[in-house]
Amino acid sequence: MPEKQPQLNGAYYGPAIPPPTTHQKHYHRPGRGSGCGCCCCLFTFLLKIILSIIVIVALAALIVWLIFRPINPIKFHVTDAQLTQFNLTSSNNLQYNLSVNITIRNPNKKIGVYYDRIEARAYYEDARLDSKMLTPFYQGHKTTSVLSTSFEGQQLLLNEDLQDFNQERTSGTYSVDVKLYLKIRFKLGKIKTPKLKPVIKCELKFPVDSALTTATKCKVDF
Repeated sequence: MPEKQPQLNGAYYGPAIPPPTTHQKHYHRPGRGSGCGCCCCLFTFLLKIILSIIVIVALAALIVWLIFRPINPIKFHVTDAQLTQFNLTSSNNLQYNLSVNITIRNPNKKIGVYYDRIEARAYYEDARLDSKMLTPFYQGHKTTSVLSTSFEGQQLLLNEDLQDFNQERTSGTYSVDVKLYLKIRFKLGKIKTPKLKPVIKCELKFPVDSALTTATKCKVDF
């Protein structure tokens, strides 16, 4: 008789079977603040650079101030001026002929001056008479230089300027202003400052019966 096969009850008595693995996909979601963080870092970096530049410029300006401000200032004088014509026509045109010599004294022992741009203007009250461009030059330390120029032409006077002319003719003295508009640089050794733009104002007084004026000290406005 055939042997009876043992009946199986469905149980498994072999080695343990590991559970099936489930492959889960992990997605990395970029943080919302990452882009903002980069922008903030860039902004902070640029801000530090700007602040550093401001500090450096401020220190340089302070050094220049400490070096040059206590030094004797450059002095401007009108040593000679002639007003050979200053007449008002029937049509209220002011005819003028003015020549001026201006001395520039640099009293400093170690500082030179570059005069990169020199524009001379003549004014009567608020009326601008004429302007001239003068030759740039370098002025060494403890030297005196002379600027010579002349203004000739005519200018229409209106309203208050016309009234002022009549009043000055009656009082016996004409007032004429000569201004220098400069671009200069100071030099100390190998150091040169950035360009400065001072305005030199020379207030001249001419007697009606004389073409000459006395020596006049000019004002320097930085």
